[in-house]
Amino acid sequence: MKDVFILGIESSCDETSMSIIKNGCEEVATTVLTQMDTHAEYGGVVPEIASRMHTENITIVLEDLLKKSNMTIDQVDAIAVTYGPGLLGSLLVGVEAAKVLSLVYNKPLIATHHIAGHIYANNLVKPIEFPSLALVVSGGHTELVLMEADYKFKVLGSTKDDAIGEVYDKVARVLDLPYPGGPNVEKYAKQGNHTYDLPIPMNNKELEFSYSGLKSAVINIKHNAEQRGEEINKYDLARSFQDVAIDELVRKTRIALHEYKDTIKGVIVAGGVSANSFLREEMQKLCNEENVDLCIPPMKYCTDNAAMIACAAYPKYLKGEFSDLSLDAKSSVELY
Repeated sequence: MKDVFILGIESSCDETSMSIIKNGCEEVATTVLTQMDTHAEYGGVVPEIASRMHTENITIVLEDLLKKSNMTIDQVDAIAVTYGPGLLGSLLVGVEAAKVLSLVYNKPLIATHHIAGHIYANNLVKPIEFPSLALVVSGGHTELVLMEADYKFKVLGSTKDDAIGEVYDKVARVLDLPYPGGPNVEKYAKQGNHTYDLPIPMNNKELEFSYSGLKSAVINIKHNAEQRGEEINKYDLARSFQDVAIDELVRKTRIALHEYKDTIKGVIVAGGVSANSFLREEMQKLCNEENVDLCIPPMKYCTDNAAMIACAAYPKYLKGEFSDLSLDAKSSVELY
């Protein structure tokens, strides 16, 4: 069969990225232009600034990608783009760019779900074996997903309130740590000890997650210490928080494995929080204990990137599942 090259576009938050992927599993070239330094001045992503910077960066990223890949757009077989979920203004920049390329170069347009992208990034490591259990952990998602086949997603459990990445960022602000919050909380946790007593979230056999209580407990510890004129130990509080937060992910994954152990062939960890080294270590321990394969993408494919979008588009390309030029961005859309 002829090799298939898909050009992917990702602009759901504050990374402008394009990538060319061969046969859904081999990276030809990827360009990522981050806005992190700009948003760090505000302590988080400012949507209006993000969309404006995407507009400024999109053609620069395309030119750099084509130079890196030594390819032309005529040589790619399809254009894939993140259409949701994400920041609406940011998504629109990528979607409109994809539609223009699709129209001008007469290439099929493939609408791709952002979370599907994170999951299919694992194909850059090794082919996903079905059925697989995916733990999706990001700034907007915390969920366990059973994949019975390509694009057959069954959400087994999701967060009732805050997502794990969101809580990491909020704890970072409580601890007065700079943006991006998650990596800095992890950095502090590595230097601390588990000395603070924090509640175990959703301590039951359900597959749902909840982090609002844990977040509130960290806020209360900081507030009560300030009221007493005391200093908190940021390293110890970061470690105490991370231990409890990650244990929640591991514990729920174990429950799901036991419930579906006769069918699951592998475990996937996907999303930005999969870059957390403590989570990676704990998930590896779990999978060793349960005698199941674990797949986590390399660090560069954990955070937002277009390689994952092109990978996720490949099964849709093979099925001929294309979109027309009426495709629109959606800030919120279910995984299906």
